[in-house]
Amino acid sequence: MRILLVEDEIRMAGFITRGLKEEDYIVDVANDGAKALFLAEVNPYDLIILDIILPIKDGITVCRELRSKKINVPILMLTSKDKVRDKVLGLNSGADDYLAKPFASEELLARISALLRRDRQDKTGILKIADLEMDQLRHKVRRAGEEIPLTSKEFALLEYLMLNATFVVTRTMISEHVWHEDFDSLTNVIDVYMNFLRNKIDKGHKKQLIHTVHGKGYVLREE
Repeated sequence: MRILLVEDEIRMAGFITRGLKEEDYIVDVANDGAKALFLAEVNPYDLIILDIILPIKDGITVCRELRSKKINVPILMLTSKDKVRDKVLGLNSGADDYLAKPFASEELLARISALLRRDRQDKTGILKIADLEMDQLRHKVRRAGEEIPLTSKEFALLEYLMLNATFVVTRTMISEHVWHEDFDSLTNVIDVYMNFLRNKIDKGHKKQLIHTVHGKGYVLREE
C-alpha cells in the first residue's frame, strides 16, 4: 500500500513516516501543497494523509483541487485545528476523515485501515481467492487452512496481488505500490520475490494461483 504524507513539520513528518513504514506501508512525503498536488497527479496512491496548514497551498485547497481532477483516493485530514467548523470545512472539501493533533499512533493506523477498507465490498479485512485467505489486520495468510509464514515484503506483494485478483499487474505497478518510488524496476528483485511467493503459496497444491502473463506482468487467479 502506497501513502502520500503531506506535512510541513519535519519532525512530525518523520515520526509519522517511521510509524507507517514499520507497518510496511510505502510512504512518499510532500512538505507543501504544490508538491502534494504534483505527486498525487503523477503517482497512484492508495491513501493521502493531508495536513491543512501548509506552505504555498493549504490542505483545503489541495483537497478541493484533487477532487476537481477526479482523483478519488481516500484522504485523511490531519491538523492541529479541532473546532467543529474546521472539521466540517475539511470534510466538505472532499476529505474522507479527519484526525486532530495530537493523536495516538494507534488511532492513526486504525483510521488508515478503516479508510482503505471503506470502498471494498468486504470490510472485514479478510481477502480470499480459492482456498487462499489473508487477514490484513493480523498479517496472517492461510492456504487450505494451513498458515503460511511470510516476510513483510512477501506479505505486501501478496496483498497487492489479492487486492487486484484476476487483473494483470505490471512490474511498474508492483514497484510503485510495494517498493519505494526510487526502486529500480529494471532489476530482477520483483521476479525473485514472485518466485519466493510461488514456493510458499502454490508449491504442493494442485491449483496454481500465481500466474505470469508474458510481456505484461503477473496475475493472481483461480484457473
